[in-house]
Amino acid sequence: MDAQRTVNDETGARVWALAESLIFLFIVPGTVAGFVPWWVGRWRVHAPFMGFAALRVAGGLLMAAGAVILVDAFLRFALKGLGTPAPFLPPKHLVVTGSYRYVRNPMYVAVVSLILGQALLLGDYRVFVYGVCVWAITHVFVVAYEEPKLRGSFPEEYAVFCIHVHRWAPRLTPWQGSN
Repeated sequence: MDAQRTVNDETGARVWALAESLIFLFIVPGTVAGFVPWWVGRWRVHAPFMGFAALRVAGGLLMAAGAVILVDAFLRFALKGLGTPAPFLPPKHLVVTGSYRYVRNPMYVAVVSLILGQALLLGDYRVFVYGVCVWAITHVFVVAYEEPKLRGSFPEEYAVFCIHVHRWAPRLTPWQGSN
């Protein structure tokens, strides 16, 4: 009976985490990577950066990869971590699977990729500058708030994770650590 209750509790926690993550996904990354770039440049197409039309293709690829990684990371927070990316509803377990095996902050990398991809696709320098600003603000947030919080919540696990997986530069091969 207790085992069944535990399964039901975890299933309920996953359902709630998925619902809360979905709401957070549309509100925060949807605003940062969707609404604000539109507001900055109205998604108007300009001449390609430095006259290289191939940068438009690179922008489309960045956007596609960013979207896939972002959705995957959100799902992992809900299903593996039993929480959300929102600081006020954090995961109960440290998530180090999927894209987290390559880079420590795949959600932030994905959001910045979505923004910079739009800049390259549209040839819009203003959106590019906005993307760089988002990365800089994110970096400060990660270093000043998120990493200390994770060190406090998952001291041993997070220390090992940090040794093997870089904050921003993806690994070429997946880390084969725990979780």
